[in-house]
Amino acid sequence: MGKQRNHFLKVGLVISLFALAACSSTSETDDGADSGASSSASSNSGSSASSRPGSGSGQLTQEQIRAQNALRQTVFYFDFDIAEFKAEDRDTLTYHARDLAANANKRVRLEGHADERGTREYNLALGERRANGILNYLIVNGASRSQIEVVSYGEERPAQSGQTESAYSRNRRVEIVAR
Repeated sequence: MGKQRNHFLKVGLVISLFALAACSSTSETDDGADSGASSSASSNSGSSASSRPGSGSGQLTQEQIRAQNALRQTVFYFDFDIAEFKAEDRDTLTYHARDLAANANKRVRLEGHADERGTREYNLALGERRANGILNYLIVNGASRSQIEVVSYGEERPAQSGQTESAYSRNRRVEIVAR
């Protein structure tokens, strides 16, 4: 996991430096396209910028930027006592599925979590149902089952301690962890 994170940081730094260089050398007639190109990078999202016509300048396309932003989101939150992920997470999870499909050697672990309400056994099962819901979505959208491991921690690894709704809502989650 550390090697992959270091790789992403290095790629992000390189992209940031290119973006800075591009900003300092552009004229006022430039239409300001894509100031978001300095965001950190993640793995291949499909087609590369060099394979697109007219993109030999090394700039990322809007789709590549969207993919990179989506792949940076690795925590998905759930409503109380619900195992289905939120509709607004579909697009992000689709990018994760496409990334896995495009990178056959990539492996991830889906870690399911629950808040402390309910029995230990119930929360372990709920965390597993949440992770399996995301697993199924990733597979339907192109990922291979062999790339994904599912683990439930139930209430055992809270993201935030406390007995407030804010703490509970941060603990009801599935995390995608590179392995």
